[in-house]
Amino acid sequence: MRSESGNLPADTTSFVGRRAEMSRARQLLARTRLLTLTGPGGMGKSRLALRLAAQVRRSFPDGVWLADLAVVEKEELIEHAVLAAFEPNHDMGRPPMAVLTDHLRDKRVLLVLDNCEHLLHPCAVLADTLLAAVPDLHILATSRQALGVTGECLLTVPPLSAPDPDDPRPTGQSGQSERDRQAGRSDALDLFTDRAAAALGECAPSEHGRTAALICRRLDGIPLAIELAAARLRVLTCEQILERLGDRFELLAGGSRAALPRQQTMRAALDWSFDLCAPGEQLLWARLSVFPGAFDLEAIESVCTGSGLTAQEVFGVVAGLVDKSVLVREEQHARYRMLETLRQYGHLRLRDGEDRALRRRHRDYYRALVLRAETQWFTGEQTAWFARLHQERPNLRTALDYCLTEPGEAQVGLEIAGSLWCHRLGAGSLEEERHWLDKALASDATPSPVRLKALWADGWLALLRGDTPSGQVRMADCRALAQSLDDPLAQAYAEQFDGLTALFQDDFARAIPLLDRALALFRTHGEIGDTWATLYLLSLACCLSADPRAVALGEECLALCDAHGAQWSRSFTLWLLGLQNWVKGDTRQTVRNLQESLSTGRPAHNGLAVAQCLEVLAWARASDGDSTQAAELLGAAQSAWEKVGTMLPGVGRLLHHRTECEALLRDVLSEECFATHMRSGAALTMEQAIARALNKPPAQAGPPEHDPVTVLTPRERQVALLVTQGLTNNQIAAQLVISPRTAQGHVQRILAKLGFTTRTQIATWAQERTSRL
Repeated sequence: MRSESGNLPADTTSFVGRRAEMSRARQLLARTRLLTLTGPGGMGKSRLALRLAAQVRRSFPDGVWLADLAVVEKEELIEHAVLAAFEPNHDMGRPPMAVLTDHLRDKRVLLVLDNCEHLLHPCAVLADTLLAAVPDLHILATSRQALGVTGECLLTVPPLSAPDPDDPRPTGQSGQSERDRQAGRSDALDLFTDRAAAALGECAPSEHGRTAALICRRLDGIPLAIELAAARLRVLTCEQILERLGDRFELLAGGSRAALPRQQTMRAALDWSFDLCAPGEQLLWARLSVFPGAFDLEAIESVCTGSGLTAQEVFGVVAGLVDKSVLVREEQHARYRMLETLRQYGHLRLRDGEDRALRRRHRDYYRALVLRAETQWFTGEQTAWFARLHQERPNLRTALDYCLTEPGEAQVGLEIAGSLWCHRLGAGSLEEERHWLDKALASDATPSPVRLKALWADGWLALLRGDTPSGQVRMADCRALAQSLDDPLAQAYAEQFDGLTALFQDDFARAIPLLDRALALFRTHGEIGDTWATLYLLSLACCLSADPRAVALGEECLALCDAHGAQWSRSFTLWLLGLQNWVKGDTRQTVRNLQESLSTGRPAHNGLAVAQCLEVLAWARASDGDSTQAAELLGAAQSAWEKVGTMLPGVGRLLHHRTECEALLRDVLSEECFATHMRSGAALTMEQAIARALNKPPAQAGPPEHDPVTVLTPRERQVALLVTQGLTNNQIAAQLVISPRTAQGHVQRILAKLGFTTRTQIATWAQERTSRL
């Protein structure tokens, strides 16, 4: 005997999370008659649908009824399967659709059509027919693809929120406030903990720490994958599970024996999705596994076409993969991405021998992209290229890794890394750029213009990072290589680099002639971008040495920027003019120059220029007697330097002005008041600091994300304290139960975030802040 209220099954496990999705689904179901929950396999669509159906049961006086179509293999049996949900012993002498419509007529019913994707067309026809015939019928469907029926409303079921492995809050630590526990909640970790308790019974720990958080993140927050991983705790520890996730499809097996075969392993769930794809979609899914991050249609057409897929077919195939929830389109850009689990599955589906060719094509595409960006560096597209290459960081890393691991490809790696230096400067990832340059230079010592460019770029970045000894070594190598190449442009780069090194040492008598010679060579060969850069350095050297040519050279810099629409470079030039006016004592014009610089282009892609402007603007405000704002701007500048990963350029001479400004402010404000306003400025976001500098109403204050302590993650603060004890990376790794490589990565990130170059600097810094760490 069937219940009058429906046939929903009782829950056998707890329902975890999904508050936002449940709220949104209820809103949509209240205003549409057909709601389809879509998403990749294993995302929990069916479970969410059943939970939603149970919650809205009171709104449907004639019941909520489930038709599970997963076991239906032939489309002609769809109507019979749905009818069986209502009347198991219906009259077989009449057409099932006629019986269905008669049964539902004048009833207010919610019909749940679960697992529609393998019978998409007949499900769509059935839903369309029933909705037209039964005015009070509502349908809630689950499918990896939309039904495509008029009036259908879609809700994509996303992965569960995965925890930050370095945030202690999600681990359920004792002593936390309720607010902290709520702020650090992770549905993925909650699910893992719940299913682990079910798997282990009384042996289950009450709390799961960082390793469990890493498992949830590595599994993309996919519920099925998390449940299968938690079940493995019967035979493995969390650490062992994490180590084996490289072969996740072998590990994540052994689900419920009562479930359908495709729901018992992660591999089977994705096999089911793959088999539902057309041949072209299967081919592209596999090939797209070469992209580690997001990608656009241009990249797909260049890298993934040929041998079964033409460029003309790409758009339609991509649309099919989006419809089937394999690809996700990013909201703000015409770019696509895959969950890492789907990407790894796609890699398993590559044809024999296809992986190597794909990786090379991927590298070739991003090499061409980087070289195109370099040719358009000093143009109106300058800022746009900064944004584009910032987006492409995962793909650029993969391209560089291919060059440095594939025999015979190191020269191309040198070329890519050397061409990226200025864009890394805009993004503030100087330490990462130096990492790639160092590896590329060590991989191929063949004398060439490409190697010279890489030496030059690494030397520039070393000086900006405050690593003067490394910069001098690179300068000497660059000079020697330029002489052996007998190339005028190579000589120009060497002269400019030598001049920059002298500038950082306050040796203006040596810097100016070197930069003059480099400028002449770049002008002769029509290198506009290099001409601007050398003019900038020469004008700065003249400014700091009281050379009267400084203003004329600075104005020529600005004219070049305006002539070529180079907004990023214009920001630096306006800072230079502001510095010149400040040296002359014209603080009013200084402020105008610096505020114009901060209003030019997109400051988010020009962190170094922002840091420089905030710094000199603080000096100007201090000179004018506005001590409070000066201290705040100085604190904001310090945070900006740390974020960029560099230090105040010009070293001696400019640091002298910085020291004078601090001394003046301490005297006027008192030490305690000065420190308070510095901290206030350091707590500002970049946008808030710029608004403060422009005298605009600030955005709503946020957390002190750039505070020199809170900028480090909890794990990084642990590592910093261990560095103060003199521990090596291997010793730190042993104490924290992590790999030496991970420990090394933490130390490198600490150096980059704090603007340091040695472990001794970390130790000194940490010792002074032990109570806060």
